[in-house]
Amino acid sequence: MSLLHRPRIALLTVALSAALGGLAYLPEPSQARTAAGTDIEIPYQQFTLPNGLRVLVHTDRKAPIVAVNVWYHVGSKNEQPGRTGFAHLFEHLMFQGSENHQGEFFEPFELVGATDQNGTTNQDRTNYFQNVPTTALDMALWMESDRMGHLLGAIDQKALDEQRGVVQNEKRQGENQPYGRRISARIFEALYPAGHPYSWQTIGSMADLDAATLDDVKTWFRSWYGPNNAVLVLAGDIDVATAREKVTRYFGDIPASATLADMKTNIPKRTQDTRETLPDRVPQVRIYRAWPVAELGSQDATLLDLYAQILGGSASSRLDSRLVHGDKLADQVSAYAWSSEISGTFFVTATVKEGVDPARVEKILDEEIQRLTREGPTAQEVEQARTLYRASFVRGIERIGGFGGKSDVLASCAVYLDKPDCYKDELEDMARATPASVQAAAKKWLGTGSHTLIVEPSETPASALPETVHAAPASAPAVIPAPDPKFKTVKSDVDRSQGVPKTASFPDLKFPAVQRATLSNGMQVVLAERRETPVVQVSMEFPGGYTTDVGGKLGLANFAMQMLDDGAGDYSALELAARKEALGAEIGVGAGLDHSAVSLSALSDNLDASLDLYADVLRRPTFDSAEMERVRATWIAGIKQEKARPQTAAMRIMPPLLYGQGHAYAIPFTGSGTEASIASLTREDLVNFHRSRLQPEKARVVVVGDTSLDQIVPLLEARFGDWRTPGDAPAVPTVAEVPLPARPRVFLIDQPGAIQSNIYVGQLVPSTRDEGTIDFDFANGVLGGQFSSRLNMNLREDKHWAYGSYSNATNTLGQRPWFASAAVQSDRTADSIKELKSEITRFASGQAPATAEEIAKIRASNTLELPGAFETAASVLGQIASNLRYGRPDDYIVRYKARNEAIGPADVSAAARRLQPEALTYVVVGDLAKIEQPVRALQLGDVSVLDSDGRPLRKD
Repeated sequence: MSLLHRPRIALLTVALSAALGGLAYLPEPSQARTAAGTDIEIPYQQFTLPNGLRVLVHTDRKAPIVAVNVWYHVGSKNEQPGRTGFAHLFEHLMFQGSENHQGEFFEPFELVGATDQNGTTNQDRTNYFQNVPTTALDMALWMESDRMGHLLGAIDQKALDEQRGVVQNEKRQGENQPYGRRISARIFEALYPAGHPYSWQTIGSMADLDAATLDDVKTWFRSWYGPNNAVLVLAGDIDVATAREKVTRYFGDIPASATLADMKTNIPKRTQDTRETLPDRVPQVRIYRAWPVAELGSQDATLLDLYAQILGGSASSRLDSRLVHGDKLADQVSAYAWSSEISGTFFVTATVKEGVDPARVEKILDEEIQRLTREGPTAQEVEQARTLYRASFVRGIERIGGFGGKSDVLASCAVYLDKPDCYKDELEDMARATPASVQAAAKKWLGTGSHTLIVEPSETPASALPETVHAAPASAPAVIPAPDPKFKTVKSDVDRSQGVPKTASFPDLKFPAVQRATLSNGMQVVLAERRETPVVQVSMEFPGGYTTDVGGKLGLANFAMQMLDDGAGDYSALELAARKEALGAEIGVGAGLDHSAVSLSALSDNLDASLDLYADVLRRPTFDSAEMERVRATWIAGIKQEKARPQTAAMRIMPPLLYGQGHAYAIPFTGSGTEASIASLTREDLVNFHRSRLQPEKARVVVVGDTSLDQIVPLLEARFGDWRTPGDAPAVPTVAEVPLPARPRVFLIDQPGAIQSNIYVGQLVPSTRDEGTIDFDFANGVLGGQFSSRLNMNLREDKHWAYGSYSNATNTLGQRPWFASAAVQSDRTADSIKELKSEITRFASGQAPATAEEIAKIRASNTLELPGAFETAASVLGQIASNLRYGRPDDYIVRYKARNEAIGPADVSAAARRLQPEALTYVVVGDLAKIEQPVRALQLGDVSVLDSDGRPLRKD
């Protein structure tokens, strides 16, 4: 099935996910794809309760956790015009309290250390998932069953109004982005005729959300959310006998609803191509072209996924080769097959370079599509695409839960195709695919019938476009269909009046033992063996990072690091990308504030060849002049994109405000630099950075995965042992400490036409290496670190002015930047700032100290999640690398747990006092015509209006 969400389609994430309801509504990650045979297996057992609940069980004992994944086969396609958005609205309502649990759904899970918890809705289904300690499984099943069978008594007008407001702010947040939700909505409305279940957004229209009544939403729930329309997957430290006993006990007495009939395939037959041009407040033209295509689960959907990968799915694809690397007319291109249950949608997109005629790019897009369709792909291209998909799938199923984990794979197969191991069918389709079969699928589906949408830069944001109203057909009010009579309930001894089951014991924390070695050049090697998945993860990290730009050209560190894999050794940029894909390897390059790093994820069978490529990237980058100019143009375009997006606009401007000009951290936290600095870079700058800043004897190599010290050290020694640092290499810059400002400051950035304001409140706190860091992060958890923390409960759950409000401090070697933030509806900007200030002040001053309940919650969350937090090799690698970076001992995570268990009210109060309300810096990005005067009226402090580069335009 074409269910894979790949990083390759990042430019579509805001636009397309918005069309299906928002960032929570991404298509399910891939089912299995393999280059050779069906050698991948996810063993499972299943049973069905008398009430129709289907249960799948997969046993995986590598960690003492269980993934609980509930899928309701109900999505936005099951709604009616005029009543859109109900499926997604109920996803939110089902995170409220239930009849036997008064409070937020998240609260009991926070107390047991649940991880990877979320809920999502798309066109075809709604799902809820979380990983819990094995000992907390009863609690999780009680909670899921209580909202399945005992929800409606807890849903009143207040709860509906609250979550309606949250959803509407989520909708505004998606629409307030460049190339946002309104753009994607128009694509689906053009491809799918009025009344088609995919013609409206999963998040619904504002008019329908406003019109939804309490009776409407209760009727919707009673109609379809029964156990007979659901699948429950339990994966991890569980067996089928235990699952049967517990699931029957908690779910068996829930009556069935009506059975929701499967919809027939409904792929529009479009007889002509159509096009539309829309304005948006964006820096570049973007071209979208889309077709309705084969539905999820069909062989053609798999073949179209291969076709999309070859056409525009990677850096070595046809479109990248022509438009990005060859003619250099586009900064980004992508092709993606978006598969859904009754119809798929195939997308091709291109972000046009500034100054280039979009018609020329559109013509080339068509030429390449026609050429690939007419001639077909090569056998090598098909094989390479298969290998890439297989590697992606293998990495995904290392996890038991979350997007792409084993429980997700089993659930999606069972819900969509009534076959939990349907991934094997796709394995077979993928293995049998030939150039001719891929070509035939493209010829069948990608002919006449496309819709092209051109987004043009304008002073008018797309959010100002009128929203399509999906008029309801003339009919009687919705009637609850009769429950399916073939399903029966069984008696249960669960006394729900006793409330949520208490979890009395918890698994012990077990962190993998680390082994150490040193290469002949002084390079440290730290290994943790993980044999469950045939993958080896490697990270080589060097001190320094963005800080090495201080006094020089901002953005050099990140630019130079990103250029490492744009050609290395004997490989050009395209050849290197193709070689990575052929090996199923992933190489990551980049920098952070305090470090630069290159990572490798290699399939065990291809480790040796993958390390050869890795060594080329690290030691022999070509820094080809032509590639550098291509990347430079794209990079500068990316800076303009950052300025157009309110969140990144703020993150570019806040660091100089907090640290002061000239400080090592007084740079855009995106690491992208400025247009002027990137324009000034020379090839010599990159060569000198690589020669002098990547200092091998100071490098730290972390290896986690399917290997041993005896195997990996000789491989690393052979490739890196003779690498030496030049004698004139500079020292790593020190990070100066700066005083806090004497009084609050307010900085405003204009975003004309914005329908939300993005508020950031910032202050510097001591370094991550400070002995009080654990205590401060604990205190921040009370204020804004979790869903049920004070900021979010105020602005989202109480006031419903925002989709979310959180706070956190980034880990750094110097003073850490602490931020609280919220994206709020414009007419509540000043009110929201007032609430943020009040919450921070009352907490920091001790007027509203942490309660015993809050302390217990944060302690539980921070400690009880640890046994399950290191399920993947990547999570283990991240912890080890962090320990090395900040000079922590190998048993840091054990000490972290012990300190969290010891923290008391006085410790939290002392840590909270590190926040000083009189030293806060406020940055607000929004429509100043609407918000400036109300913000000024708050009299928080001096107010300055800045441009997108942080230059003063007006000042008090």
